[in-house]
Amino acid sequence: MYWYGECYHTGSAIMDLGLEKNAQRTLIKTLDEMVPVFERLEAWMRFFGYPGRDKFAVHLALQEAVMNAIQHGNRGQPDTHVKVTYLVTPAEVLLQVEDQGSGFKPDDVPNPIVNQNLSRPSGRGIPLMRANSTWVNFNPKGNRVTLCRQRSTP
Repeated sequence: MYWYGECYHTGSAIMDLGLEKNAQRTLIKTLDEMVPVFERLEAWMRFFGYPGRDKFAVHLALQEAVMNAIQHGNRGQPDTHVKVTYLVTPAEVLLQVEDQGSGFKPDDVPNPIVNQNLSRPSGRGIPLMRANSTWVNFNPKGNRVTLCRQRSTP
């Protein structure tokens, strides 16, 4: 169970981090626009004393989520944006990325480590997000992902 805002979250229910009053929010159109977001996120993680491995994991998971939202969700269309929301607490970092696309079913994405998929140039974003997060949830539409990284033990 994870504490965020004013309730516990087990990681199994759909949540909207946008409802959390202390969450930081931004709209971006390109990955380059994420640089100041990464800087603010890392500053909050430094403030709370997160170890370097957590900062790296959060950065990688968020970068993959945003790249997927821009490339696959919004299909790279310049008139679209991606909503990025994050909340850093002493115990965990919650991230949410929502695109304007029609969504997808995460279970339909081919496994990138199966022999026939090893040479594919894409398809590793979701496994990277899962490997660097404590839990990952997609909304039913498939256009919003929520990621949580609990603080590592020293």
